Amino acid sequence: MKKLVIIGAGGMGRTIFDIARECVGYGSEFEIKGFVDDNLTALEGFENYPPVLGTIRDYVPAKEDVFTFSIGGDARCECIENLIARGAEFINLIHQSARVGSNVKIGKGNIIAAFTSLGADCRVGDYNMIQSYTVIGHDAEIGNFNRIDTHVTCVGGIKIKDETTVHTSAVINHRVTLHDRAKVGACSFVIRSVKEGVTVFGCPAKRI
Repeated sequence: MKKLVIIGAGGMGRTIFDIARECVGYGSEFEIKGFVDDNLTALEGFENYPPVLGTIRDYVPAKEDVFTFSIGGDARCECIENLIARGAEFINLIHQSARVGSNVKIGKGNIIAAFTSLGADCRVGDYNMIQSYTVIGHDAEIGNFNRIDTHVTCVGGIKIKDETTVHTSAVINHRVTLHDRAKVGACSFVIRSVKEGVTVFGCPAKRI
């Protein structure tokens, strides 16, 4: 059986621990081995979690290890790529309550949390975090290393490129593209495409 290692042992890491125990394959294909975190005392004061196995930079993947992540921001991409260079394998965590439509294509290393919906014929790349109650509409295209928070609605046919952040309860409207490293503020309604590296907020969303 594979041994799952969670990158990051902070609050989101503990949340990923809970998600993983409710995902397809838990107990039959993988079990949770522990965390890696550069703060070796990250779990002090918290009970009922597996151990911090070592620092992110020093941990050497074992043959049976598989990985997922909890860290965000600019460090996530670099961290994942460094671990891959050391032989790490990342798996998808797909919550048992998630709805996955017809012909959906999902890459590797993604987190699909509780009560999410992936519409027919959408495509999801690699190393994305799609959090609870989010809807990805039909024919949507999601790239790599994106963070899409809870209660987000991505209307059918939208495109999200790479390394973007979409905060809680945002709506991405028809024909909108979020280009690389774009950021969308919470509760925003995005009706126009967002250029690379730009942050938008509001209803309708405007550049800030």
